Order: sequence, then C-alpha cells, then structure tokens
Amino acid sequence: MTDTVNDSATGATGGAIERPFQADVARLLDLVVHSIYSDRDIFLRELISNAADACEKLRFETATGQIAGSDAPFRIAIEADKQAKTLSIVDNGVGMSREDLEQALGVIANSGTRAFMEKLEGAGDKGPAESLIGRFGIGFYSSFIVADHVDVYSRRAGQAEGWKWSSDGKSSYSVEASEDCPEVGTRVVLHLKGDAEDYLDVSTLQRIVGEHSAGIPVPIAVREAGGEEQKASEGAALWARPRSEITAEQYAEFYRTIAGQFDEPALTVHWRAEGRYEFDALAFIPGSRPFDLFNPERKGRSRLYVRRVLVSTEADLLPPWLRFVTLVVDSADVPLNVSREIVQKSPVLGAIRKAVVGRVIQELTKLADSDPTKFAEVWKNFGAVLKEGLYEEPERRDALFALARFATSTHGAGDRTLAQYVADLRPNQTAIYYLTGADAATIAASPHLEGFRARGIEVLLLSDPVDSFWVSSAVGFDGKPFRSVTQGQADISQVPLIDGAEAPAKPELDAAAATTLAKMKEALGARVSDVRVSERLADSPACLVASDMAPDRTLARILASAGRLDASMQPVLEVNLGHPLVKALLALDTAGDRADFEDASGLLLDLAHLAEGEAPENGPEVARRLSKWLARALAANAGA
Repeated sequence: MTDTVNDSATGATGGAIERPFQADVARLLDLVVHSIYSDRDIFLRELISNAADACEKLRFETATGQIAGSDAPFRIAIEADKQAKTLSIVDNGVGMSREDLEQALGVIANSGTRAFMEKLEGAGDKGPAESLIGRFGIGFYSSFIVADHVDVYSRRAGQAEGWKWSSDGKSSYSVEASEDCPEVGTRVVLHLKGDAEDYLDVSTLQRIVGEHSAGIPVPIAVREAGGEEQKASEGAALWARPRSEITAEQYAEFYRTIAGQFDEPALTVHWRAEGRYEFDALAFIPGSRPFDLFNPERKGRSRLYVRRVLVSTEADLLPPWLRFVTLVVDSADVPLNVSREIVQKSPVLGAIRKAVVGRVIQELTKLADSDPTKFAEVWKNFGAVLKEGLYEEPERRDALFALARFATSTHGAGDRTLAQYVADLRPNQTAIYYLTGADAATIAASPHLEGFRARGIEVLLLSDPVDSFWVSSAVGFDGKPFRSVTQGQADISQVPLIDGAEAPAKPELDAAAATTLAKMKEALGARVSDVRVSERLADSPACLVASDMAPDRTLARILASAGRLDASMQPVLEVNLGHPLVKALLALDTAGDRADFEDASGLLLDLAHLAEGEAPENGPEVARRLSKWLARALAANAGA
C-alpha cells in the first residue's frame, strides 16, 4: 500500500505527493497571443467565429423552448471608430451572464462552445454541434495581437442584467455590471495598438471577412462609425447550399472571386460526400489557361474550410497535375492545430484528397462523353498538365488514358484517343508507335515517319515536355506496348504497304558499303555510337535514332542537358543507301579522298541533327561545310 503524507511531513516518509501544475498567467497569455498565430488578420476570423457560435446557440435554445424566441434575424456587425481607435464586433446571439464571462473569458482554454457541444452530445443531439466552430477556448485571446485593451459588453438572452468584462491581456481581468450592453448578445471592443490602426479601414475589414469568413452562416456587415453599413458577407456558404438553389451566374461570380480570373468556368462540380468522412466540395475547371500554369512556384487553388471557416489556401487537396482546378472543401472532420492555421497530418485529409481527385476525373470523363467540343477546349488548355499524372500517379493511368487526346501522323487535329488508335491498328502491327519532340510541326515533318507512312502505320506525335517521361514508364495500353520510332531498329517489315505504295528500291549492303559505313563511324568518333543502314527512311539521306538500350532521342536530349547522358547513349546514325547524297559519299570513299570523306560524313550528321529540329553542335563549322560543298556543287553545275 502506498504511504500517505501531509505537507508538514513532506518527504519524511519518502511517499509520493500529488500537486497541481502552476502557471505564470501573464507568460501564458503572451504565448497564446504571440506564439500560436502567425497571421494578424486571424483575430477577426476568431471573433467572427465566436459571434456565429453565439447565434447558433441562441437558435438552438429558442427552437428547444429553453428561452423565448425573437423575430430579429441574426447578424454580425463590425464597426471601425477611427477617432476613438476602436474596433467593435457586435452580434445578437445568446450573450453571456457574469458566470459565462468568468468561465469563458476568465479561464484560458475553457471553451464555452466545446462545453455546449458536450452537453448536446451527452443528450444525444449532435445536429446543432455540426454548425459550431469554436473548440479550443483560446481564439478570443487573439484579440490582443492587435489590441492593448479589450472590453466585452454582453447580456444573456432571457436575463435583464448586462455585464462588462475588461482586460489588458496581461495577468488579470475585471467584471462589472453595465447598462451599455446590447439588448441581447455581445459587443467586443478592441482598443487598437498603434501599429494596428490599418484595421480601422473598411476595405481592409471587407477583405479579411471575404477571405476568411465568407462561409459563416450569419450575415456580416462593416461600417465606419457614423457611416452606412456595407455588406461584407451574405451569411450563406455557397458550397453548403443545395445545387438547385444556385444559378450558373452565382457559381461563375464565386469562381471569379476565389480564382482571381475573369473568365467563365468550363466545368463546375458541386457535391456533398457522405460516409466515413463527410465534406462539401466545389470544384471549377477554368475556361482559359492561367498565365502561370507552368510556373514551378505555382501552387494549387485549393481552399480548405472547417465548419465554413477558412483554415488554409494551400491545403494539399489536389496533386500538381490538377493545379489548374480551383477547389473549395469544407469538412468538420479535419483535425487542426490549436491556431486553426495548420492542418494536422491525418488519414482524413488523405481520404478527402483521394475522393476529390477521383470525382474530378469522373466529371471530366462525363464531359468528354457528353460534350466533346467543350472537352476538346479543356484538353487544349490543360492536357499537357493532366498528362503529368500519367507519370506521377501510375495507379490513375487507365482513367487518364481514357481522357487523353493526341495528334498523330494521320490525324493532326489532336483529338485522337488511344482506343481509336488501337481499333485502327494495321495488320501485323503489335505496338503503339510514338515520336516525341519539342515542336508539333517539326515532329510531323520528321524523316523517321517516312517508312511508317508507306505502310499506313499511325504514329502518336508527342510534343509536351512530360511526354518523354510518362511514355517511357508506361507499360502500354490495351495489351499493346508503346514503342518509340527513334529507338532501336524499326521492325515494321511485316506490316503490309498501303494500297498503291511501293517499297523504295534500296541497294544491298555489300562489303564495300559496309566498309564505308565503318569508316564513317570512325570519322565521326564519339559523336555517334554506330552507323548503320536504315529500314525506316524513304526520302531523307539520314536520321538519328537511339540504340535499343538507350532512351528515345527526346529523353536523351533532356538527360544530356542535365549532364546525365553517358557516352554509351550517343545516337546511332542511320543512312539511306538509296539516297543520292549517300551514294555520293560512298563514291567519295572509293575515290580515296580521306579529308573530303570525313568532312562530308560530318555534314551528313549535321543534316540529321537539323532534320530533328536540333541546333547544330557547332554552328560555324556547319556553315563552313555547307559553303564548301555548295560551292563545289555550283561549280560542277556551271562546268556542265
């Protein structure tokens, strides 16, 4: 049995003594004011939230017959008095008695709202609790971020006497009877610090209300002392209202407000998710491309509300590849830190994120089926970003493949789906062929496509930067692998020629030609990994391809620019033995002019780079070679 001791015998028997924690109240208040909140504007959000909770409490007590009702609509008013340098927040909610003031404001971290919620939940009535905002019992003290003194005038509904609570936020407070109270409700008067007088500007107050408290279910008005009231909030969160009550114009106006754009949304998605976690969500697909869409520092336009109070404009609710979506999510289930500025890491947020992404993809898929013209505009604006998801989230690849639209060598409009491509495969075609590059027009004119055109093989033309990454990591589509036309040897000989097409006549690779190609590889040195005969060229003299084990040409250039391409990944030069330029090069080798042969070999490689839209490795050297051989050709022509 544990020994018991009294104070006078402390330690005499060595027994345990239990004592309460002690607190330096002044220091604790200083920590609450200066260490919890990072944004000074938050004080107004906290006071408005308290006022909204007071209105909700009165609504409940009236509905349950605990007090007599009133016909006056609930409202919150904010008044700035520049002469007195005070800011007042007034509500006509339930108000507070002397005991309420002492318990709610005189005891730090004692939340009157939380106590009310516990009372409701104990009685089995959770309905009203869902509308209440306060939880921690410290939001009121954020007033001292901007005020050096705070007075609270309040009269409890159903009681005649009013009370004034007053404190400088240091170590003590006072409570006294007061006649200067609202008929019912509370007036909080902040005596502002010298560096906080900008909060007396009505436009500043409207901005803060619009940004942080626009979803509060009580109308909010602001005014300057002696002036007319100006509406700051309608008192109804748009996303919490039934869709049937909201017009397209209201949706568009709200979108423009939170997105900072002036266009019309191309798609509006509004839903309420129910189940393990409940939330309201409102998502907009812009009608035009934001100017900073590809800015590396661009953040998503996601706004997270908890019980209609904004807690974050940078919540991780959308992946980077949906950064063009403007999103509002409001949930009572998201856990917050005590300042309500930071969302705690939680499976709740992960579940909401997964559900939101799935719904956005689902609605885009519906749009593609129901309105192809509108979806084509969405894809034109944001397809390059959506394709980032093919690389970043392979588990969503099938859903994104259904959305993806492509330009191809046979359909240049950019509206071709992979399902359509596979449905039109040529006989004996076993792969989905693609060609990547920086410019759609240059890709379409690439010599790599010559042999594929002759056999009617459709090739995807991929010109977005992310294409080289997702297509190299994707296994395939509908059982057909992706194959770059610039990677490895083109094995398309089993695909029949299209009607009327004839295979170009090509000389056989005899011993002399093989020797010349070996000499050409020697002359080009480290600039190429090999020189070989091409099976894909019909009209061009040469092209560059990647070896079987190397990345395709576009990805290789990206890796080279990052210093991550080793010598083994240098391109292969493929030559068309039937082209007059290559025939002339073979003859030049036979003539035994080593210097001219090496110079012409270098020019052939330069031309292959230019045909891919690449800048030459050495511009002045290319100009010298072209000038030399053009002068010879003109001279020979003149002599003839």
